[in-house]
Amino acid sequence: MSGFSRSYAVGLLAGAALLTTAACGSGTSGATAADGKPAVVAAFYPLQWLTEQVAGSDAHVTGLTAPGVEPHDLELGIQQVTEIKDAALAVYIKGVQPAVDDAVEQDRSFDAATAVKTIPMGEHEEEGGEEAHEHEVSYDPHLWLDPSRLATVATALGERLATADPAHAQAYKDRAAKTAGELGTLDQEFAKGLGTCRSKTLVTGHEAFGYLADRYGLKQVGITLDPEMEPSPARISEVAKLAKSEGVTTIFTETLVSPKVAEVLANEVGAKTAVLDPLESKPSGDYLSAMRDNLKTLQTALGCTT
Repeated sequence: MSGFSRSYAVGLLAGAALLTTAACGSGTSGATAADGKPAVVAAFYPLQWLTEQVAGSDAHVTGLTAPGVEPHDLELGIQQVTEIKDAALAVYIKGVQPAVDDAVEQDRSFDAATAVKTIPMGEHEEEGGEEAHEHEVSYDPHLWLDPSRLATVATALGERLATADPAHAQAYKDRAAKTAGELGTLDQEFAKGLGTCRSKTLVTGHEAFGYLADRYGLKQVGITLDPEMEPSPARISEVAKLAKSEGVTTIFTETLVSPKVAEVLANEVGAKTAVLDPLESKPSGDYLSAMRDNLKTLQTALGCTT
């Protein structure tokens, strides 16, 4: 769906949702779930996981993106738009899901990207890039793949939930501190595990791992900026040349995205493939366990010693 069509559809849905709310009377009660707890919506998996950790049993957390669905492809239904409009807080990252960006209420939303120092999006150009990235922000939005930044987000989220629900303010802050501590431990594991590696180059299907590379001194080389785009032959040739020159032995594929292009590249340079999970959808375990699986994959592929 084109950006214009998507925005138009979201506008119609939002309008329908507002009419429905008006027909039912005041919308102030929509900020609480059926159990009387504040209703909080999280845009997609890593934010849902983080929000559930910080909210605990004091708020009712709902995820907008179902497991197995590519977050970038999310289209909102009337019920989801209503949930966003009525929520005590909507947790999202601007630039990941245009439909969510259009629907959030600014005074009752938390953009996780505002809590951390962001890094620029990849700079290489692709055919059709302007049309494909018309909603793209100037920064890379995949910040959850750096545990240290996500720890900062946890602390800020605790403060926002405390403001939205003062009766449980201290509990939110305490859980935020606990979660930030767990993420700090994970950060230390990555720093140690990737401290001494034969290779520092990550060749990935698309550029989702910039924050991980930035944090741990690696270099990300993405075949494409957007998982939905086919890279040009020139781009594939460019990455193949770089991979050969730097002795890359593994091309990383990812969940939810076809590995076809990465497999073609791996065959061309004589490398193997391995799955590196960008955690855009719920893994078999949780965020912490999936990130530790990613660490093991990276250590094997990059020839790291501890």
